[in-house]
Amino acid sequence: MTGTYAGAEIALLTRHGKQRVIAPALEGALGCRVRHVDHYDTDLLGTFTLETPRFGTQLEAARTKARLAMELSGLPFGMGSEGAFVPDPFVGMAQWNIELIVFIDSLRNLEVTGIAQQGGNFRHLLAKEWTELESFAREAGFPGQQLAMRPQNERDRRIRKGICAWPELKAAWTWAVSEAENGLAFVETDGRAHANPQRMANIGRAAADLASRLASLCPSCGMPGYWQVDHISGLPCADCGAPTRETRALVYGCMKCRHRQTQMLEDRTHAEPARCDFCNP
Repeated sequence: MTGTYAGAEIALLTRHGKQRVIAPALEGALGCRVRHVDHYDTDLLGTFTLETPRFGTQLEAARTKARLAMELSGLPFGMGSEGAFVPDPFVGMAQWNIELIVFIDSLRNLEVTGIAQQGGNFRHLLAKEWTELESFAREAGFPGQQLAMRPQNERDRRIRKGICAWPELKAAWTWAVSEAENGLAFVETDGRAHANPQRMANIGRAAADLASRLASLCPSCGMPGYWQVDHISGLPCADCGAPTRETRALVYGCMKCRHRQTQMLEDRTHAEPARCDFCNP
């Protein structure tokens, strides 16, 4: 296989098994080799269970992991992955998982980010009875989806993570309610990648997105990461012909030489009248 990163080693820092989905996506598409780096506790940069606040933004945390991967491995190429759970962008009621993978090429002074987002499995319950907890666990996908538990409430610093079997869950429940002054147990889905199958699958999608971006070369200077940077609205209404806010073209650009290219959407010639501010004010 030929390409910018064919035969290259790329360091990936993770202690939560992300290499299982990231390495195949990158190696298969680029011909590179992903070197797993795990001799750094990434929980120091933040935890989903909030014992440690996240370092900076999601992007900054992923970038920090990529640079640490390069530093610890001595390689000029590094990757770092960071996930987040936020309210969904549609009605704001469900959980939404956003995954970023930052790739840094120190030889070309280049940074490229792969992204994937979809509904996420991130929920919690303050339980009084075992039957409540049992129902919650089944709905969450336990034991494939691992759980974490605290006594009393979500702010209690005592915690058991990585619960992945029913006897273990029952023991954690007994412990939590016996330790809690209010007799309640706070249970939540474990957000770590190796404990959250939906999130791990989404990381794989982010890796595939990153691979596509790195394989896309600028037609002007040949730099990797040539990708969509903007869009142009104004798709005409199918009824009255007026320009709408719907996208009619995509703008692709290079991160280095600033070459730009506009590509019209061939499969969309007109917008539905329902999307027109004149036909449907």
